[in-house]
Amino acid sequence: MTAPFDLNDDSVVVIIGTGAGGGVLANELAQKGVSVVALEAGGRYLPQDYVNDEWESFGQLAWTDARTTSGDWRVAKDFSGLPAWIVKAVGGTTTHWAGASLRFQDHEWKAATTYGDVQGANLLDWPIDPREMDDYYTKAEDKLGVTRTGDRPGLPGNNNYKVFEAGAKALGYTEVHTGRMAINSDNNRDRQMCQQTGFCFQGCKWGAKWSAAYTDIPEGEATGNLEVRELSHVARIQHNEAGKVTGVEYFDADGNLQMQKAKVVCVAGNSFESPRMLLNSASSMFPDGLANSSGQVGRNYMRHMTGSVYATFEQPVKMWRGTTMAGIIQDEARHDPSRGFVGGYELETLALGLPFMAAFLDPGAWGREFTSALDSYENMAGMWIVGEDMPQETNRVTLNHDVTDQHGLPVANVHFSDHPNDVAMRNHAYQQGIAVYEAVGATRVFPTPPYPSTHNLGTNRMSANARDGVVNAHGQTHDIANLFISDGSQFTTGAAENPTLTIVALAIRQADFIAGELSRGNI
Repeated sequence: MTAPFDLNDDSVVVIIGTGAGGGVLANELAQKGVSVVALEAGGRYLPQDYVNDEWESFGQLAWTDARTTSGDWRVAKDFSGLPAWIVKAVGGTTTHWAGASLRFQDHEWKAATTYGDVQGANLLDWPIDPREMDDYYTKAEDKLGVTRTGDRPGLPGNNNYKVFEAGAKALGYTEVHTGRMAINSDNNRDRQMCQQTGFCFQGCKWGAKWSAAYTDIPEGEATGNLEVRELSHVARIQHNEAGKVTGVEYFDADGNLQMQKAKVVCVAGNSFESPRMLLNSASSMFPDGLANSSGQVGRNYMRHMTGSVYATFEQPVKMWRGTTMAGIIQDEARHDPSRGFVGGYELETLALGLPFMAAFLDPGAWGREFTSALDSYENMAGMWIVGEDMPQETNRVTLNHDVTDQHGLPVANVHFSDHPNDVAMRNHAYQQGIAVYEAVGATRVFPTPPYPSTHNLGTNRMSANARDGVVNAHGQTHDIANLFISDGSQFTTGAAENPTLTIVALAIRQADFIAGELSRGNI
C-alpha cells in the first residue's frame, strides 16, 4: 500500500469531497494508477452504522453547519438554515439519495437551442454532444447496477407504487414503471439484493443501493493509490505566482490547519460548498475568487422544480414499506410548450416517515385538516415532483461575511426565487399528481410545497465560452488548467431527471481526461 501520502507530496491529485462526483473520480483515477488524496469534511459511516430513524439519521449524516438563505422560495421561510438536505460524510449524498438513475434526454443538453429565448432565464447549451455521453452513461449504469439497463431486471412495485400506477394508467399515461434504480434487483451482483425494507434515505442497511461510501471509495483504497482523510474541512485552495493551484489548506479532525500540496485540485463539495471554496480562496491575483474571471462562480443555482402530492384512501397503503422511489411516470418529461412552460418533469413515488411528514407538510397551513391526515397515515400514498428549473444569474451562492462556521470561514448564502416557468410547471404537476390519486378514489389530496431537496446544481457551470461559465466541457476551469470542478455544480442546465447518474458519468469521463492530460504533461 502506498497511502498515506505526505503533506509535501506535490505529485498527488487532491479531490475535495467524496460523493457521486468526487468519490467516483477518486476511484477511477486510483484504478488508473494516479495518486489521490481525498479530503472529506464528514466522518465515515458504513451500512452497520446507519439508523432507520429519520431524525437520528439526519443528525448522523446531514450537513448541519450554518448556512443562510434569501429570496422568495418557501425554503427561505420554512427552513432558512437548511436550504438542502445533503450529507456530510464519506460518500456524500450518495448515502442519502433514493437511487433514481435516469439519463438526460437529448434535447436537455441543448436547452438554449431547444427552448429558445426564455425571458429572465440564463439558458445555455452544454458544450457536450449527447452522443458523447452514451458510452459514459452505460459505464455509469454498470457501475451503479441500474435496474432496467443492461441485463438487470426492474424492482418489484410496493403498495405506494401500485396505487400510483393504477392512477397513472387510468389517466392514460403509458411510461409508468418501477424506474431505473441504482438498487440491486436480483442476486447476480456484487452487492446484496434489495430487501424492500424502506428507509432508503437513511442509508441502505443491506448495501443493495449503490453508494460511493461502500463501493467506489473502498475499491479505490484497495489499489493503494487513494487516501481518504475524513473530518478534513477545506478552508481554501492555494496557488502560485504563475496562477496554478499548488495545494489545499484544511482543518483536520483536531481543528489544526494543514496544507496538502497538489499537482491537480478537483472540487466536488456540491453546489454550495464548491463555489464557497472558490470564493473563500480569493487572493490579490484572484480578488473575486478562483476561476471567477467571468463573474459566474456561484451564479445560476438550480435545485430542480419540486413539490409533492400526498393522498389518503379508504384502505391502508403503508407507503413506507419497500423501495422509496421505485416508481416513475415519465410521460410529462417531454418538452411540450403547449402546456404553458418549457422543459418537463417526472412524477416519482415518495414516502416520508411521520416525523418528517409533520415537519415538511407545513402544519400551519393545514390546521385540523392536516392533523387528521396524519391520523390516516397508514392510508396515505405519496409522490414527488421533479422537473427542470430555469437557471437564473440572480439565483446564486455568495459568501455571508456576517455569519461564520466553526472554523471562522464565511458561510454560503443561498439566494433563490422561482422563475415563472418553474411556477407554471409546478402548478401543472400538482394538477396531474392530484388527478392520478383522484382517479383511484383518493378521499383527500394534499399538494405540498417544496422542502429542502438534495438536487443542488449549477453555480460553477460548464460553457463553451469562458465568459459564460466557469468550466469547459471536461470540468476544467477556464482560468486555471490544473483546477477542476467534479460535481453537480458544473451543470449548465438541470434537465428533468435526478442528477446522480449524470454526475457519475461526467466523473468517469473527467477521470479519462485528467489521466490523459497528466500523462501528456499538460497539467
